[in-house]
Amino acid sequence: MLLRFAVENHLSICERQELSFAASLLKDRADGLIDCEAVDSGKILPAIVLYGANASGKTNFVNALGTMRRKVLLSQTRGKPDGGVSRQEHLLDPGCSSKPSCFEIDFVLDGIRYHYGFEATDEAFTSEWLYQVPKAHRRKLYERREQNFAFGRWLKGANHNIARLTRPNSLFLFAAAQNGHELLSRVYGYFHDIAFCAPISIPGFKVSSMFEGERIDDGVIDFLESINTGVIGYQKKETELSEDFRAGCREVNAVVQEFAGQTMEIEPDDKAKMVNVELGHLGRDGRKVYFDLDLESAGTRRLLIILSQAFEAIDKGLPIIIDELDASLHTYASEAILRLSCSPWVNKKVRSLLRQPTIRI
Repeated sequence: MLLRFAVENHLSICERQELSFAASLLKDRADGLIDCEAVDSGKILPAIVLYGANASGKTNFVNALGTMRRKVLLSQTRGKPDGGVSRQEHLLDPGCSSKPSCFEIDFVLDGIRYHYGFEATDEAFTSEWLYQVPKAHRRKLYERREQNFAFGRWLKGANHNIARLTRPNSLFLFAAAQNGHELLSRVYGYFHDIAFCAPISIPGFKVSSMFEGERIDDGVIDFLESINTGVIGYQKKETELSEDFRAGCREVNAVVQEFAGQTMEIEPDDKAKMVNVELGHLGRDGRKVYFDLDLESAGTRRLLIILSQAFEAIDKGLPIIIDELDASLHTYASEAILRLSCSPWVNKKVRSLLRQPTIRI
């Protein structure tokens, strides 16, 4: 459960900008608010919409959360031991190049509120911290200043040994998770589970590949039907790989062999097949007709991805960040997704809600 996110000195964001999900104490409609003892008001918002003029920084704020997530998950594997830290500081103020970029986040995990953050220059992570925040006071789990680490008595484990393995250009949280630290591995896992949905149009075959090994949630199909997309079902269809596709794989192998002296061996075996998702529509004669995803609109394909991620996030109680929600979508479809997130039955009765004849989306 995401409570707060703040960023400073990143892309177009110079001064500190903060987004809080804590509901205000003003008396207003409480429909859809989520009970949360970790905030002063006792309630948090289930969803927030950022809106404003073009080039006002909305996407960069979303990008900042994605950047924080990537630093946590990949800080050590992406960087060379002496390679510094890759960042995108604010360029319009010359003074920002010498200032660290700062990222902070508060979230609830296993019923406990955590406050985590770090600062980074081009050379290294200059500070990093993690606290638990019960009602009465804040508990220090660890604090880092350059390569100096201080651990609180609440953090058990091989902390000092992991600190010695943490490079200046990697995060302690990453190193702890890679070394099997019990508590910090769970905190690390929170970042892994944050879902992002970009505003790009995706070809049908790529959408199909996302569902190759799993079924589409029934709630997704119900939702698509409820907003009048014409979709009433789906099926998966296996097809043989075309000779053109196999020939393309052989050509890639040949090019890699010629210029790199290596063979990628990406050509599929003779039994390999491609799985295509087809969406069902009701024909005039009452029969269900299935369309290849490339015959569906860009909006329907994007809805299929957004809704699948949204239902998974609802089931697991995890955040989903959607950049440009209205891209390729009708205004009513965007509003319906928000209403889904803000329903007072969210996480409990959302699937049955979509089937209620009295509900109009």
